[in-house]
Amino acid sequence: MTMSSGLADRVVSGIKDQILSGDLAPGAKLPSESDLVATYGVSRTVAREAITRLRAEGLVETFQGRGSFVLAVPAPSPFALESSAIRTQHDVLDMVDFRLGVECEAAALAARELDEETARSIEEAREALATAHPDEAVEADFAFHRAVAAATGNRFYLDLMDSLGPMMIMLPRTQLSETYSHVDALHVERVQREHDNIAEAILAGDADTARAAMRVHLGSTRRRLQQG
Repeated sequence: MTMSSGLADRVVSGIKDQILSGDLAPGAKLPSESDLVATYGVSRTVAREAITRLRAEGLVETFQGRGSFVLAVPAPSPFALESSAIRTQHDVLDMVDFRLGVECEAAALAARELDEETARSIEEAREALATAHPDEAVEADFAFHRAVAAATGNRFYLDLMDSLGPMMIMLPRTQLSETYSHVDALHVERVQREHDNIAEAILAGDADTARAAMRVHLGSTRRRLQQG
């Protein structure tokens, strides 16, 4: 990388930050070359290179004699899992495997980042799951996993849980036999114990045990699916 390219990177990064923060809204005029030179301490050549890069990325448009203006930044495409796309038991198993890769680390991070508010949320979610009516079990189960994701303090975990929604609980249940029904007392007690183990490890701030407890829970879910 040349020195001028490195300087241009700094200008591009600075303008992007202003665009993404809303300081430079769609339709706003970018600072002039002279202003960029003064603000970033670069040459006019570097300022022009930065504008050229922003234009190539579709973030700005330049009009002869008028300057450069911010274009509307496209909204990011959210991750989404459409239940209609999950048709087979293999699909459901794949979803559980995906959750294993995400939620085990979420549980560990939640244990490390726990504070009073998120600890209270996890405890409340655990109690709600323990006392939930069978018709409310799916929502209560999801609320517990969502509380764990929220406790990480990392919005991406929470965004992912919200994208998956309660269907991440409902879909596996549709593949289970009556032995693993939410009205089967032994099964309900076993699943509640799995959730209790996750909650207790997180509330104790034990990241390794929290990770392992989540793996046991989701691994048991996968095994029940294979048997059911």
